[in-house]
Amino acid sequence: MHDDLKDELEIRQMVERWAVWRDAGDWERFATVWHPDGVMMATWFQGPFAEFIRVTQEGWSKGVSILHFLGGTAVDIRGDRAIAQTKMTISQRGLIDGVVCDVVCTGRFYDFVVRHEGRWKLLHRQPIYEKDRIDPVDPAATLTLDPQELARMPEGYRHLAAIQTRIGYQVKMDMPMLKGEAVEALYRRGAQWLAGGPLER
Repeated sequence: MHDDLKDELEIRQMVERWAVWRDAGDWERFATVWHPDGVMMATWFQGPFAEFIRVTQEGWSKGVSILHFLGGTAVDIRGDRAIAQTKMTISQRGLIDGVVCDVVCTGRFYDFVVRHEGRWKLLHRQPIYEKDRIDPVDPAATLTLDPQELARMPEGYRHLAAIQTRIGYQVKMDMPMLKGEAVEALYRRGAQWLAGGPLER
């Protein structure tokens, strides 16, 4: 097998294991996909992967339900570095004004990946939030959202931000979305890092 194809398959395998093991609560194996210096960026958390695991476990114990589903992956490899982009959805269930709702956010995982001790590991994950929607779990339920509140939320993840804010999370309001300076800056960071530059956190 061509080395680049083998590397792409191994990176894709790592991305898939991230989603399966994280959503299954298989924390011991989930930790193995990360580089020792791995960092997770999300709307509700930004920091080292070990801390991400800890706070995710705490959320589980409180009934927080966040799941992931993956689509296609595109990988750019340069030596022992790679940028992987994977289509994904984030699905979160929770209460909005007493109504049980599902929020589904569509986007991409933008991953800085490195070969570490012979294996591809996740060094930095930055999701890109493209669009989202909210639906009551009970189709007969009535949900009325404050349009002024939603207008203050980022367009690509405003419903996700609304439900996470109600849970008590401090939501980061300047994450990369489908368009705009934040995502363009992310692409520049990725290109510079892939070319051998430092990873700007």
